[in-house]
Amino acid sequence: MYIKSPLNYTGGKFKILDSVFQAFPANIRTFVDVFAGGFNVGINVEAETIICNDQIHYLIELFQMFQATDINRLLERIREIINTYQLTQQNKDGYYALRSDYNKTGDLTKLFVLTCYAFNHQIRFNNSHEFNSPFGRNRSSFNSNIEKNLTRFCQALQQKNIQFTNKDFTELDYLKLGPEDLVYCDPPYLISTGNYNDGNRGFKDWKEKEEGELLELLDKLNQTGIRFALSNVFYHKGLSNELLIEWSQKYQIHYIDKTYSNCNYQFKERDAVTVEVLITNY
Repeated sequence: MYIKSPLNYTGGKFKILDSVFQAFPANIRTFVDVFAGGFNVGINVEAETIICNDQIHYLIELFQMFQATDINRLLERIREIINTYQLTQQNKDGYYALRSDYNKTGDLTKLFVLTCYAFNHQIRFNNSHEFNSPFGRNRSSFNSNIEKNLTRFCQALQQKNIQFTNKDFTELDYLKLGPEDLVYCDPPYLISTGNYNDGNRGFKDWKEKEEGELLELLDKLNQTGIRFALSNVFYHKGLSNELLIEWSQKYQIHYIDKTYSNCNYQFKERDAVTVEVLITNY
């Protein structure tokens, strides 16, 4: 049974973990999760060492707090915040009071509680790095499922050998890696803009320049005998990533939805579907 991240992060891979892991090699010494996001992949990987990286430092700081804090103390602190602000699925004023206080203090537990009551549990910031997700009226709350997911997630963080870094993908040190390791990349999708990569959140956006830099990096890893796996989409809502499609022909293409594995990229219904792939060099 897979561990589910307590963060509902855009582009999370929890629902397709089976397909992703089927394409992973059996033995991994060091697993590098370059664009960790909600960390659904990295937390479930079997490896001697797991490196969790993301350019968004709020995510890394949350994970580090989860790793360093006793789960019972963390749950107690969460309940204190919920009681202090009288948070419910209907109390908009309490939510916005908490949001205002978090933006003044940067308290990480308050940030997590905010995500529980935010619209679609979204983590979203403005250009000034202020949390600005709206209230999730009648939908969002800290419930028993989130508590269960948080507990299992924290236990895994504390039991596994997980190290954290907060760097751009171009700044990571790949030189220490060897043929027994695996570099996993789940970058923002060039043809599917999420609120984390639209350039309006105070973080680096994702355009063709960044896409090209990543593909070039993966080519270099391949040349030095380091295994990689890249999650991405060929088609999405009528758009196609021609740069990725052409580049991928050098490697192994694993279709997440197996019905597209024999397509020639010219099928009529492509406007209506998302073709998700995992590209590997092994």
